[in-house]
Amino acid sequence: GCATVNLDSPQPASAEEALSLAASEEQAATAQDYLLRAAQQFQQQDNHVAARTLLASDHFRPFASDALKRRHQRLAMTSAVALKDESWAQALTADLPAEYFLNYESGQMQAVAELQARTLKVAGKPLEAAYTLMSLVMNDPDADSQRLHNEIWRTLAQVPAAQLRKAESSAIGYETEGWIKLALTLSDPKPGLDQQGRAIRSWQNNWPAHPAAAILPSDLALIASLSEQQPERIALAVPLTGPLANAGQAIKDGFLAAYYQDDNKDELDILVVDSAKKPFKELYQELIQQDRELIVGPLKKEKLAELSNMHTLPVPVLGLNYLQDGDRIPEGLFQFGLSPEDEARQIADRMNQDGIRQALALVPEGDWGNRVAGALQAEADAINSRLLSIQRYFPEDNLRAVTAQLLGINASRERAIDVERTAGMDVEFEPRRRQDAQAIIMVAGPEISRQFNPLFAFYFGGDLPVYSPSLVYEGTEDPSRDRDLNGVMFTDIPWILLDEIPLRNTANAVFPDMTGGMHRLFA
Repeated sequence: GCATVNLDSPQPASAEEALSLAASEEQAATAQDYLLRAAQQFQQQDNHVAARTLLASDHFRPFASDALKRRHQRLAMTSAVALKDESWAQALTADLPAEYFLNYESGQMQAVAELQARTLKVAGKPLEAAYTLMSLVMNDPDADSQRLHNEIWRTLAQVPAAQLRKAESSAIGYETEGWIKLALTLSDPKPGLDQQGRAIRSWQNNWPAHPAAAILPSDLALIASLSEQQPERIALAVPLTGPLANAGQAIKDGFLAAYYQDDNKDELDILVVDSAKKPFKELYQELIQQDRELIVGPLKKEKLAELSNMHTLPVPVLGLNYLQDGDRIPEGLFQFGLSPEDEARQIADRMNQDGIRQALALVPEGDWGNRVAGALQAEADAINSRLLSIQRYFPEDNLRAVTAQLLGINASRERAIDVERTAGMDVEFEPRRRQDAQAIIMVAGPEISRQFNPLFAFYFGGDLPVYSPSLVYEGTEDPSRDRDLNGVMFTDIPWILLDEIPLRNTANAVFPDMTGGMHRLFA
């Protein structure tokens, strides 16, 4: 008789076992369905190597149906991205049209399109990845246009100018041609803000019906706005009194240092005001009356929120923080700051590049910690990764106990106790950390991080890479104290990370006592 695969069979212990069972099934569709389900189970266990073994097998030559082929493609792209397998990604995308994701149901299209774009990036094809995202914007009316335009722009920025010029001659379709032209327009470094702004406005005038003409990538929108306004009468509104006075002073010093180095400084009129003295909305109206053309500030989130109920800001504001999610952003407000959401996105991007799919997070208790945890969770969800656990802590906690809890040492010990209780005898116990984690995200200041990082090794997590936001580093080198932070990967700004920045060298000479946190605000 015919051998059959038990569709309810448990998860195979290995890829080889799954292939053996599939080989005993005479119906190709049944065997392929079984292997796809097994591959998906391996992926859920973060065993993408086993999943690749199944997905690359000859059992899928040929596919028994188009539906099975679509399932296979999505699973294969998922593992190719997770493994950063360039050759496999190239094979999977060799003949893949930009619109391939349209073969999926409407509820899956966006996820597949973004997965397709990530696979193309792994394959070393950023231009094709950008084409895919362009197609998503054109075909999905519910897509987040601003986010996708930002991603298209970041992706096109990875394409060499020579390849863009070649693509310009073969681009098909108004939207695609427009994006390529925009990237080419800004591919050569422009000497100043004015030239960049003029280039962007010229492109908008030449491509008035293009989606990005109405919704510019955020980076370009800021450049275009500032250059168009040609602000010469600028107000810097930062706290110079109260609890944020030191931060405000650092921003003021950095702002004025850059001003004095500007060749056009004689054309600028800079007014510095203390934003801590009165409600910001009231201060904003006063600055309008004083004919200010650009207002930089405020620093405090609550101050910035005072503008959120205004539909349009007659004088543009470059806020040094971010509104809360859900707050309305008035026209003319540009947000810029050292945001935990931005750093969470950078950490997630780096972990994704490193093939990290499952991580543990260590986050402080409190409102700020909640915000960081939420940002990390959102970014993990966006790239189909998992935060296995978010461990909270107070600075005064027993950090050894916090670390043991994070790494599952307590659970390991409790399992041993349960075995002893069940067996009625002493069991030799060797603690083990949880084995499903691939990395640790450590959100802590330098003093606490210097304690946590060695504890990871003590509790058997020394092999796990550690990622952190800029909070972990004070910003000034201290090799003797920072040896406990060796190996920690963290986000930061070029001002902190790069060796030779002339203005920073000047700042260090003029302000020798400036700390790392103030350096970031100065920058």
